[in-house]
Amino acid sequence: MEIQNLAMIGMGAVGAVVGIRLQKLLGKNMQCIVDAERKVRYERDGIFVNGKKTDFTWVTPEEARPADLVIIATKNAQLPQAIQNMSRAVGKDTMILSLLNGIQSERDLAAAYGDEKVLPAFVLSLNSIHEGNKIEYTDAGRLIFGESDNRKTERVQALCDLFSRAGIAYVNPEDIQLEQWKKYLINVTFNTLSALCRSPYGGFKYPVMQELARQTGAEVIAVANAEGIALTSQHLEDDLAMMCRHDPHGKTSMLQDMEARRKSENPWFCGTIVQLAKKHHIPTPTCALLEKLLAGTEAVREI
Repeated sequence: MEIQNLAMIGMGAVGAVVGIRLQKLLGKNMQCIVDAERKVRYERDGIFVNGKKTDFTWVTPEEARPADLVIIATKNAQLPQAIQNMSRAVGKDTMILSLLNGIQSERDLAAAYGDEKVLPAFVLSLNSIHEGNKIEYTDAGRLIFGESDNRKTERVQALCDLFSRAGIAYVNPEDIQLEQWKKYLINVTFNTLSALCRSPYGGFKYPVMQELARQTGAEVIAVANAEGIALTSQHLEDDLAMMCRHDPHGKTSMLQDMEARRKSENPWFCGTIVQLAKKHHIPTPTCALLEKLLAGTEAVREI
């Protein structure tokens, strides 16, 4: 089994960094699905990655062709539209990888196209800044993916082969669900606090930020455990140490969204934790407060 053609949706801070390597490998066999207005703009103005203009092949949803693999790298708020726009690219044997933050996108994609097509996936340690049509990155990170039941299947091997040929770092872990929740712990805890406190990574060296992180993270861990995921407090401590090793001036994606006055992924971070906690009758006062504070911050800036 070999992946010969691919479709991508979402060419922002994550999609462009991943996509540029795949485009070099596959050329015109990689199609980037965008609406008609974006197609005109991207073909006219281009996208620049680390100062170099890219040569992506832009197609509208109506022009999309069936692909062996569809990769989605939008924000969560754009996923419903992406699900519609990708329909022509999804054939009988198409695999779907979602690189979206959180734990909800795979469920939404499975509802639309079937569980059998969707493999859990995410990006770890990708460090990039997206401003207009310019994306700058210092670390391309690595892709984490696998079958939902952790089987080592032919299509998992096909993905490993594709990413190896494209020069993309990847991991096919023993437990993809645990790894996804470990990333989710980072999203809910550090993205949220950085956005509210307007803090770059360096802010997490301060005791007050670490205390807030531990309070938030403890609630995420409790919900994860209720969902059958073996997340622990040591995972949180490892995350804190990692944040303190990052470039102190680097910024989380949610902080970048807030500074650019874009809608954040708050509903899929603290919001999802609060909803899952209610199902399990688990109190999450910190996450509930952070969810409302972020929602309020976004609301009042429109005044």
